[in-house]
Amino acid sequence: MRKTHYIPVTADVPGASSKQNCALIRKTIRTALQMEGVTLPCEVDVLLTNDAGIQEINRNMRDVDRPTDVLSFPEFDFKPGEPPTPETAGDLPDYATGLLPLGDMVISIERVKAQAEEYGHSNRRELAYLVAHSALHLLGYDHLDEGVQKEQMRAREDAIMKELGIGR
Repeated sequence: MRKTHYIPVTADVPGASSKQNCALIRKTIRTALQMEGVTLPCEVDVLLTNDAGIQEINRNMRDVDRPTDVLSFPEFDFKPGEPPTPETAGDLPDYATGLLPLGDMVISIERVKAQAEEYGHSNRRELAYLVAHSALHLLGYDHLDEGVQKEQMRAREDAIMKELGIGR
């Protein structure tokens, strides 16, 4: 039997982990992994929180004392566009679970709502976008430069959103 991705979604704010949010998060992560050519069964842990919660994590983990929309904590240092495969992963999967632990993402539901309003689209679209963005970070993509890396990441985000059928 083929293992599938394990994507636990937890929340420390009431109502954030609704059935719809969890389904969208899991679908977005699975779509991103599939589109990036990841064939290994993976684990991605997701925490939904508020601005105060993400600010505390941002301060503790990155020494940045302000809220943000999404934080990504990759377990490995992958190269963009070079997904782990059974041949290259070697002993990376967790032998107890058989899953490759890609890392964690933390999303502020307050930022989702505020940014959806600011950009004039739905909360659903904003949540999917932030999840796709974070999933790409877990796979080695970055946007620290304002040039090629950022363009590459934006193109992949757009492709994932298109595949999900979620437009602007």
